[in-house]
Amino acid sequence: MSRNILLVEPRYPTKFPPLGLMKISTYHKKLGDKVKFVKGYHKEVPSEYWDRIYITTLFTYHWKITVEDIFFYKSLLHDDSLRIFIGGIMASLMPTELYHETGIWPIIGLLSTPGIFGDDNSYIIEEMIPDYNLFDLSIYKYSLLDSYFGYSTRGCVNKCDFCGVPILEPNFIEYKGIKPYIKEIDNLFGVKQNLVLFDNNILASQHFAEIIYDIIDVGFGKGAKLNDKLRYVDFNQGTDARLMKEWHFKLLSKIAISPLRIAFDHINLQKIYVNKIRLAAKYGITNLSNYILYNHNDTPEDLWKRLKININLNKELGVKIYSFPMKYIPLNAKDRKFIAMPKWNWYFLRGVQRILNVTGGSVMTGEDFFYRAFGESVEDFIKILYMPESILMYRGKTPGNKELEWTNYFDRLTESERRELLLIICKNRSKHTLINAILTNNNLKLTNILEYYLPISYDNNLPLFINNSQQEDDTNGS
Repeated sequence: MSRNILLVEPRYPTKFPPLGLMKISTYHKKLGDKVKFVKGYHKEVPSEYWDRIYITTLFTYHWKITVEDIFFYKSLLHDDSLRIFIGGIMASLMPTELYHETGIWPIIGLLSTPGIFGDDNSYIIEEMIPDYNLFDLSIYKYSLLDSYFGYSTRGCVNKCDFCGVPILEPNFIEYKGIKPYIKEIDNLFGVKQNLVLFDNNILASQHFAEIIYDIIDVGFGKGAKLNDKLRYVDFNQGTDARLMKEWHFKLLSKIAISPLRIAFDHINLQKIYVNKIRLAAKYGITNLSNYILYNHNDTPEDLWKRLKININLNKELGVKIYSFPMKYIPLNAKDRKFIAMPKWNWYFLRGVQRILNVTGGSVMTGEDFFYRAFGESVEDFIKILYMPESILMYRGKTPGNKELEWTNYFDRLTESERRELLLIICKNRSKHTLINAILTNNNLKLTNILEYYLPISYDNNLPLFINNSQQEDDTNGS
């Protein structure tokens, strides 16, 4: 008998389609069931009977919105939790917390156990072909739907403290074989333009060469085209510079790799990282991307130095490295408020995010653009992070001489006064508490500069420059 199956991705923002739900869709359609996908709440959902509801999860800092959506669907089934299945990243990293919050024990890790949902069959969900027809494309604007996406390996040999892969995929699988996977997608959904692999550490595989030749065999050799458009291969989760050898680059140069993503998680990796970029350039791999972890075991100065290293390499080698700074959030964090004190602070993290908001999240390859956004030196960068938002985000466009005035006041502060300034603006995040801090401060130099951090108002005859909602919209610095 056919069952009604509802697949739910909560309302958190994401550009990639939920691969796990796509495989669950294939599983249920194979069993003859009817499947519907929704993002968050949907007006048609309450009017139908659902035999099962599957809810995926993503990052732990989406806790609040994810739990709200779980409760909505739980109430829809009149608290019949046996018909709700929860899985995904957050569910696997925080299963006990999720159970205590919702009363539903989640499925942890990969769907690699036969009969994991209690049905009388031996199907393995993890091995299913994802259902590319799951989404109404007029509603859900996911990327990658014109790409083959999946894995050629699983897991990772490293145990980095900032990474959840050892929990999510504890066993390293060195080779999965993408050729039959891609052939089946072709048969079911048509040929796709690109290939995106989410392997967490493909360089750790002893079958790396075999994987590369598989990629070539399925039509993604260097210069490959489909419908007169260049195809590309993307190891989306990045590669580990510490494991890279010259022969890896020689093989990578044979495929349509674009971009090659190499992580640069700490300044101590500088020598290794720079050497690997040089090898990439040697083998003609010039389109590169770079994940840069910050707010972890680093400093703001370290972040600037790593970004500047990429700018220097672009200029020297004629490559294009697009840097993507990624703010560290602990694996059990239910929001994005974490601050790696004392090296980082709320105001500096907020400043980095405001810069990235203007740049679209990435750091462009050009020297002039970099200097404008991040400053020409570490000292310039720190000064930018100290700036009031109205000046930081609109440098060169602020009314009157506000930027010059603020700079003159800032340059006159001693190091101890700058530390006190930082303490005040981190502690007093609202208009009213900041005004009180100004009125009660006995240091005229600090009083003068603090006025520039206030939102637009004419209270107390203080010159306020930016909108209050802008000042208070994001107190977590992200």
